[in-house]
Amino acid sequence: MPIWEPENECMSRDQLRQVQLERLQATLNRVYKNVSFYRRMFTEMNFRPEDDLTEIGDIERLPFTTSQDISDSYPYEMFAVPLREVVRVHSSSGSTANPRVVGYTRQDLRTWSNLVARVLSAAGVVQDDVIQITFGYGLLTGGLGIHYGAERVGASVLPTSIGRTERQIKIMQDFRTTVLVSTPSYALVVADRLEAMGIDIKKLSLKFCICAGEPWTDAMRGEIEARLLVDATDNYGISEVIGPGVAGECLEKAGMHLQEDHFYAEIIDPQTQRVLGPGEEGELVVTTLTKEAFPVIRYRTGDVCTIIDRPCACGRTMRRISRIMRRSDEVVVIKGINIIPERIGEILEQIKGERPVFQLVAVRHGHEDRLEIRVEVTEQLFSDRMREQRTLVDNMSRKIANFIGIRPQIKLVEKGSIERENGKVKTFVDKR
Repeated sequence: MPIWEPENECMSRDQLRQVQLERLQATLNRVYKNVSFYRRMFTEMNFRPEDDLTEIGDIERLPFTTSQDISDSYPYEMFAVPLREVVRVHSSSGSTANPRVVGYTRQDLRTWSNLVARVLSAAGVVQDDVIQITFGYGLLTGGLGIHYGAERVGASVLPTSIGRTERQIKIMQDFRTTVLVSTPSYALVVADRLEAMGIDIKKLSLKFCICAGEPWTDAMRGEIEARLLVDATDNYGISEVIGPGVAGECLEKAGMHLQEDHFYAEIIDPQTQRVLGPGEEGELVVTTLTKEAFPVIRYRTGDVCTIIDRPCACGRTMRRISRIMRRSDEVVVIKGINIIPERIGEILEQIKGERPVFQLVAVRHGHEDRLEIRVEVTEQLFSDRMREQRTLVDNMSRKIANFIGIRPQIKLVEKGSIERENGKVKTFVDKR
């Protein structure tokens, strides 16, 4: 398949290293001058970017940026340009006390669409394709990020957004979709529904499935490819860094190519914070090199993977990251939404003024992921009257849905029945 920007995606490693250094110096100067959070950080450690960053490895002297730092800066305190220069604002789902808000200048949007075009091209997408995007459109970055990248490639875009699977399938048939963009689990939901409707997959025009938004396995890839008759590839993005477009698989399916001319990546031990080498498993840390409105320095993504520095047969020289293996923190990923159990506890506490014993459980019905929240019954929290109990459960479910964007099933369980380890409640159990 053609490489979208061969002059950049195939540059020599020495040339790439120089590009990274120059862009990192410019980024550090930008945040030192324009972002009080970083200026304070650099001042406290007596770090002056123009003097103290002479090689790329010097970045390891700098502290990390965390999701809590960005949440605490809500909404605009970490922007590096005046708000009048920000033409787009996105935010994370409300998985922390405040959503993590990110901004884009016009140049940022051009950069973003170009990076997504790289990822889509690597996955086989060309101008003649019809691409159906089943990610949500709105403040989350997934839908619009893929959308503008697909338009940059020149493909015809079907912005169908999430849900309504039978309607998705009718559009897939009528508009002759060639590329499905979805979470891996939703691709299998589509496959299930196609079978239930008696539709012959060979009569569809599908060629590729581009997956993101949740961890998946090689077995899931194999099932998607066998049942939808597609090539399925992985891609990686995170809103705080830019959104989709950070990394993506080519059709060699040997890891996701990092867009290293725009992002500097490290792998660290989540506990010791020691920087690890290629092939070592740890938490991905990303520094933006070209973002104008919202640059981040050494951002801890919480995603566990490895860096692959072996050459790829496709000819791209960018290093790759493995599939995301798990989280290094307590974040729960359901349907592409990041959920922090502690925030769920805060919502439950607000409802009755007392925090119940609770546990988040990820379950899978067929191929659809769902969130259960098990709450231990106490006399203080729950009435003997069934009507009042149902009202309280509905209220819990509704308030949590308003916060995280998906509606959980609240299950009342007997006191003391929630699983514990060494006397401590396990706040999350994954049964998928």
